[in-house]
Order: sequence, then structure tokens, then C-alpha cells
Amino acid sequence: MSTLAVTRDSVRLEVVVEGNPHGPTIVLVHGWPDTHALWDHVVPLLVGEFRIVRYDNRGAGASSVPSRVRDYRLEELAQDLFAVVDAVGAGEPVHLLGHDWGAVVCWEAVCDPGAAGRIASYTSVSGPNLDHLGLWLRRSVRAGRFAGPLAQSVASAYTLAFQLPGVPVPVLRWALARNWPRFVGLFDRADPSVISSAPTLADDMVHGLKLYRANIRRRLASPRERVTDVPVRLVLAGRDRAVRPAGYEDTGRWVPNLQREHLDAGHWSPRTHPGDLARLTGEFVRQTVEPELVRQI
Repeated sequence: MSTLAVTRDSVRLEVVVEGNPHGPTIVLVHGWPDTHALWDHVVPLLVGEFRIVRYDNRGAGASSVPSRVRDYRLEELAQDLFAVVDAVGAGEPVHLLGHDWGAVVCWEAVCDPGAAGRIASYTSVSGPNLDHLGLWLRRSVRAGRFAGPLAQSVASAYTLAFQLPGVPVPVLRWALARNWPRFVGLFDRADPSVISSAPTLADDMVHGLKLYRANIRRRLASPRERVTDVPVRLVLAGRDRAVRPAGYEDTGRWVPNLQREHLDAGHWSPRTHPGDLARLTGEFVRQTVEPELVRQI
């Protein structure tokens, strides 16, 4: 295992590289309120075959913490991801595995016009493309289909509180952070012993509020048509109480090369179902790599 710092503009990103140096590179991207340690149980199942890269997003862990809300826009985080990809990719396209806001960031990256030359595949877990979600909400309501949008709106109701300056901070710092394993265990109906907390958890929770404030209203109010040619595997967690599977009904409209895999898991599947995620990701990477090897022969 080695660590390095990748700097873009004034933001320093803490990056960890490990695994098979000759294998395909998989970049793992965490969400809120996690750090790269989210993947601690997934990585050991992949390092024998793959080169694994994971990093702390801006505002989390050992990476820089910009102070302005606009510094947490998805465009900025996607460029952070590309900076990491360029630093570790060794000239070859990498594969992505993203969870929660990490998945949202990966969606932003794979829909970039130049993504196909830098990203070979993307496995998405519990985090939507916000533009796709906004378009799906509008299309469903216009068609008189209210069940799916209502279910996702109820699941996302907590994000409204996250928009209020200052109000969520005491709850996050003094209640949720101190009881995080127990909360996730209840939320996901999981064993709290598999949930670990980073030393920076309380700060990461508060800093990460800027992700919600910088992106939710802006993207859902004015969603864009975002298309990608990057192969995508959607891992749909059937018991995810934060991101409902119905929100992905229209994803195939914008992702021609799309696979769907269903997992009987809650939101924090990297903690509770690491074997399933490692298997689904490894399979998808192999599917993407092997046709390329055949073409080269």
C-alpha cells in the first residue's frame, strides 16, 4: 500500500493505492459522511487481481476542506476525480466504483464528453445522476405516475433539513456522529459491529452538508440531458431507504450500455455486503477488459 497527494488548484486529495500493480485499475469513490475507509471490507476481496485506488473527497478525511458552498459543486468534484485518474491511470482508462455521493460524482464524470477515453466502466451503488433523476421526476409526474416520485421524495425528505444553514450541525455533531454505528444498524437493519467510523466523522458530516446545498436544488430544478457511452452496471439495493430503485427507471434512455443487478441490501452495502459488491464489480471489469484484449490480439 502506498499513499500520495494529488493536488488540483488549491485542493489536496489524499490517495491510497494498493493491490496488483499489473491488474486493471479500479478507482473507488466514497460518499457522505464517509472517507476512503468505507471500502475497507471490499478492497481485500479485489487486491489480488486488481490495482485499487481510493481517496478522500474534498471536505472529508485527510483531504482539503474548501470553505465555500460553490466549491462542492459536482463539476468540481468530478474534476477532482479526473485529477486522481490522470495521476494513477498510467495512460490506461480506469474503472469506477462509486457509492452514495461518490456515485453521484462518478455519474457527473462519466457523462463528461471526454470520459470514454479515461473511464472504461462504472459500477454505481446507491447514488443517482441528479440530472437523470430530475428528468425522471418530471416525466413521471406528467405521465400521471406518482408512486415512484412520492417514494423517492419521502426517502429524500432529510435533505430539506440539510439545506438549512446551521440547523443540522448540533444534531450531526452531538447526536448522530456519536451514535453512527447504531444509527446505520437501525437504518439498514444491519449488525452495528460492521459499521466503523473515521476519526473525522463529525467534521466530515458537517463539511459534507455543502454537497447537498451546492447541488440538490440546482440540479433538480434545471436538469440537463446527460448521456454516456461508458458501460454502466447499476447495483440496485432493494432495501435502500435513501435512494429508491424506482428512480433509475429511465436510466437506459441516457446509458445505452447499461446492466442492472439487484442486491438484497440497504444503503450502506459496502459495509454490509462487501463480498457481493466485490463480485459484481470484478465481473463487470472483466467483461469490459476481455473484449478489448480480444481486439488487441
